[in-house]
Amino acid sequence: MHNLPKNEDLLVFGVVALRSSFKRAADELGVSAAYVSKRIAILENSLSVKLFHRTTRSVALTDAGERVYALSRGVLDSVEQLVAESAPGREAVRGRMRICSSFGFGRNHVAPVISQMVREHSELQVRFEVLDRLIDPGVEGFDLDIRIGNEIAPHLIAKLINHNTRLLCAAPTYLARHGTPRRLGDLPGHNCIVIKERDHPFGLWNLTAPNGQEETVKVAGSLSTNNGEAAVQWAVDGHGILLRSIWDVHPLLADGRLVHVLRGHTQPAHVWAVYPPELRNRLKIQVVVDFFRSHLQQRAESFAKYV
Repeated sequence: MHNLPKNEDLLVFGVVALRSSFKRAADELGVSAAYVSKRIAILENSLSVKLFHRTTRSVALTDAGERVYALSRGVLDSVEQLVAESAPGREAVRGRMRICSSFGFGRNHVAPVISQMVREHSELQVRFEVLDRLIDPGVEGFDLDIRIGNEIAPHLIAKLINHNTRLLCAAPTYLARHGTPRRLGDLPGHNCIVIKERDHPFGLWNLTAPNGQEETVKVAGSLSTNNGEAAVQWAVDGHGILLRSIWDVHPLLADGRLVHVLRGHTQPAHVWAVYPPELRNRLKIQVVVDFFRSHLQQRAESFAKYV
């Protein structure tokens, strides 16, 4: 008869399986790699199966490990939900969580929500990273990616946080010197500030016209970057026309430092919570996603008139 595995060992096993690395699992759990290795060995002994194929470069689940992982996720989800729902006064959200986002949006909007979230959920520990590229959160070891943009791989879980658009804008000084574009076809004749976004081609602006038609224009200019905050500052300095999310430019439109041009031409780029399918039933993910949805929607209300 097999010995019953401990929940602790199943938890360690689940993190190793998700991260495909003993070292990354150890970092996430705040323990040593030797401890992780020991717990996996104990679990393998109690179940009488080999759970991982291990080399110096990689860790992969065996066939038996795949079956154990699928079963153990249900066990751990049930235990987590049981504790959260049956213990009044206990925090529903606890433990470590790795969250990522893009540079400007992450710094200006995601980070403040995380600050409030850990204040309300004192047992939650968050490691937050900002990235300038589109990622697969499961492959790179993240639990959650709060992203702007509608290009999402079909195998990932995506929950809508808030509707959002990118719009065209420029500084009054630029428009005074070069004129205001009246139609989309005018843009190639203007200096456009081009950003390498995480989710669309460089210098190719795909926009929805007021009549609902999709239109594409190729733009160029003297300045380009992969950093949205730098691009916004260049626009404020009068260097050209910018396509940027309303989240980033609404205060500049409100105080007149930027002017909305070609109104009605927008690019849908909603705010999403994206996470690996393995986490779809985890209570912690559900609570955190709901927290982001509630608080980011409150922030969005302040600039709804510009959309």
